[in-house]
Amino acid sequence: MKEKKRIPTTAEPIVWTSPFTALTNVGLPLAPEVRPGVAPRDASPILPRKNRGRVDIIRQTAHRGGKTVTVVTGFTGIGLAEQETLAKEMQKACGAGGTVKEGRIEIQGDQREAVARILTNAGFRPVFAGG
Repeated sequence: MKEKKRIPTTAEPIVWTSPFTALTNVGLPLAPEVRPGVAPRDASPILPRKNRGRVDIIRQTAHRGGKTVTVVTGFTGIGLAEQETLAKEMQKACGAGGTVKEGRIEIQGDQREAVARILTNAGFRPVFAGG
């Protein structure tokens, strides 16, 4: 049976050796110094993209039992994780539920104005489509 390592509960200091100390003698190149909020000299400054494409904002009630849903479609070039982040931000701002389905973001209720504001801040060009 394997013996468990126990952490001493006395006031004695814990002796710990880093598993990465062996790598210091291998001769690997050191990483460039990166300070938070400061871009490296050789890299271009990190700016949000101004135009990430057009997205359509649609208000739908069909096949939803008469309930109104705001649907955002037409995302290009962003992954599911970013869509979920946008959906979470929209839900929080609107105080409503929502989901991401088949590349669309659906927010409960008629929330077109708040959704358009959030998409504009994220760099998209929202267009109201449909009724």
